[in-house]
Amino acid sequence: MAIYNSDFKNQLLESILTKDGDLNSFELIISWFTNLKMYASLEIKECSINQTQNWSIDDLSVSHDSGKYFEVLGVKCKVGNREMSEWYQPIIRQREEGIIGFIIKKINGIYHLLIQAKLEAGNFDVLEMAPTVQCITGSYNNPEYNVVYLDYFLDKKGIVHYDTLQSEEGGRFYQEQNQNIVIEIGEDELNEIHPNYIWMTVKQAKAFIKFNNYFNIEARSLLACITPV
Repeated sequence: MAIYNSDFKNQLLESILTKDGDLNSFELIISWFTNLKMYASLEIKECSINQTQNWSIDDLSVSHDSGKYFEVLGVKCKVGNREMSEWYQPIIRQREEGIIGFIIKKINGIYHLLIQAKLEAGNFDVLEMAPTVQCITGSYNNPEYNVVYLDYFLDKKGIVHYDTLQSEEGGRFYQEQNQNIVIEIGEDELNEIHPNYIWMTVKQAKAFIKFNNYFNIEARSLLACITPV
């Protein structure tokens, strides 16, 4: 169930409208993001499903042998009021629910979000700004991955302001849901953060949304759920 009281809403609004209190300037955030892009790289190459490890294909889907992560289904779509009334397409079905969350705290009296620079296949420019934690399809359960700050959300370390299941875009993801959480921590916590993360105000975050290829869709969606304007 979502938790979203009027006092929190009013304090968020104050963080959006205030002109002072930014820990980091807009220029510093852009410099941080640009510098990370200089060292980030991602190589993508096509391969046969037979060349992959532990992935299998049958008449209905492409899936991982462990039963984790996701599977790719082939679907036939029929719609009466579209430019095409019938078509075939792949669609992704998650095997496990994921977690998408912001850590927030007050710095100089106003709310700041802990934002990460996240590398993902499909990003237009290698990196995009993402929520503090973004683990879709339950990938945080994989012992091979070390998800920074995940324990704050699993153990609810702080004041939970928002906590609800959100459905993802249904044209590409089959009945996918992820837990969306916003947790406030104390002002004396996380003063030293991972270099791939940065604090920015809600006002700064909303400014970046105006431009392409900065905030990813998960960050945009969660921010839209909690911001009053």
